[in-house]
Amino acid sequence: MRTAGSWIWMHCASAGEFEQGKPVLEALRSRFPEHKLLVSFFSPSGHEVGVKYKGIDAITYLPLDTASNAARFVSIVDPALVIFIKYDYWYHHLAAVAKRKTPLLLVSAIFRPQQAFFKWYGGVQRRLLSFFTWLFVQDDASVQLLAQIGVQHCSANGDTRFDRVATITEAAASLPLVQAFVERGEGPVLVAGSTWPDDEELLEALPASVRMIIAPHEIDLPHIDALRARFGRDAIAYSELELHESAAALRVLLVDNFGMLSRLYQYADITYIGGGFNKSGIHNTLEAAAWGKPVLFGPNYAKFREARGLIEAGAAHSVRTADELDAAMAPLLASAEQRAAAGAAASAYVRANIGATARVIQFIQEKRLLTNP
Repeated sequence: MRTAGSWIWMHCASAGEFEQGKPVLEALRSRFPEHKLLVSFFSPSGHEVGVKYKGIDAITYLPLDTASNAARFVSIVDPALVIFIKYDYWYHHLAAVAKRKTPLLLVSAIFRPQQAFFKWYGGVQRRLLSFFTWLFVQDDASVQLLAQIGVQHCSANGDTRFDRVATITEAAASLPLVQAFVERGEGPVLVAGSTWPDDEELLEALPASVRMIIAPHEIDLPHIDALRARFGRDAIAYSELELHESAAALRVLLVDNFGMLSRLYQYADITYIGGGFNKSGIHNTLEAAAWGKPVLFGPNYAKFREARGLIEAGAAHSVRTADELDAAMAPLLASAEQRAAAGAAASAYVRANIGATARVIQFIQEKRLLTNP
C-alpha cells in the first residue's frame, strides 16, 4: 500500500468516457482528499474537455503503447490506484500496472459476443483482462460472457453515467434566453440534441405547430447556415437572441455553442436524440431522461443498453422515417397525460439505475485499496 498523497490515475478514451468517470473522480476526491487525481486521454476531444474541468490535478495523453513507454510512464506517475473507464485497453500500460501489483479497476465496462475477447484469435485480449484487480461491468450479460472465458473477478455494477446525469440535473442552472424563447411562443417544444443531417431531415417534416430547440452535433458556421436554409425564416441562432427582442417568438432555435445541452432538456415537452442514423449510433439519451422527458431517436440504438431500457420502460420510441416520427409524436402531442406518463417512466428508469459509483467506492474501501493517513 502506498502512502496517502500519491496519485490516482484514471484513463478515459474520450469525452464520453470522461463523463462516466466524473462521478468516481468526485467521490474519490471527497473520500480520499490526500490523493491527487490524474486523468489520461486518447482523443483530443477528451483532452479538451479535461483541461476545463477543475476537479482533477493533472491531465495527459498516454504515450504510445510500447513496453518501454508504459514502464516509464507508470514509474513516473507511481499510482496508488488505476481506473480504466469502459474500454480502450492499452495492453502494455495495463501490464506495467499489474507488474507493480498496483490495484487496477475497470469501471462501467460492457462486453458483447462480437468482441475479440470471445473469438479464437483473442488470446492477447483475454490475457489483458487478467491484469485487472476487478471488472465492474454494466450488466449480467457481460458477467455471463466473461464467465465463458473463465473470468470470475467481475460483477454487474451498472453504469456510472446514471449517477452523472442525476447530479447534472440536480445542479442545473436555468437558461434565461432559452426560457424566454419558450415562454413567448405557443405550442409544444421539442428539444433535439446532438443531431446530424439525417436527423434534421426528419425534424423538418414535423408540423408547424411544434416548436424546436435544435442543438446539432456540429456547430460550425456552414452547418448552422444549412439549418437556417432548412428551416427558413422561422429559425434563429442562440447567439443572436439577445440582439433581436422579437426572436423569442420564432419557431426554431438553433443552439450554436457547446456546453448547454444537458440544461436545454428542462425546457422540452418531448426530446429527440441524434446519431441514430450513423454507424456509431445514438448519442446520450440519459440526460433527457433524467429530466423526466419522453425520448425519441433513430434506428441505430441496439448496442446502447440504456436506450433499450428506456423503450422497455415505455419512456422512448425509435423511428426510421418521418412518418414514424409523426406517429410516435402524435399521442404525445395530443395528450399531456401521455407526455407525463412517458416522462415519469424515463425519470424512474434513471433513478432505478443510480448507485454504480457508490458501489465502486465501497469496494475500494472494503478491499483497502486506498488509505488516508
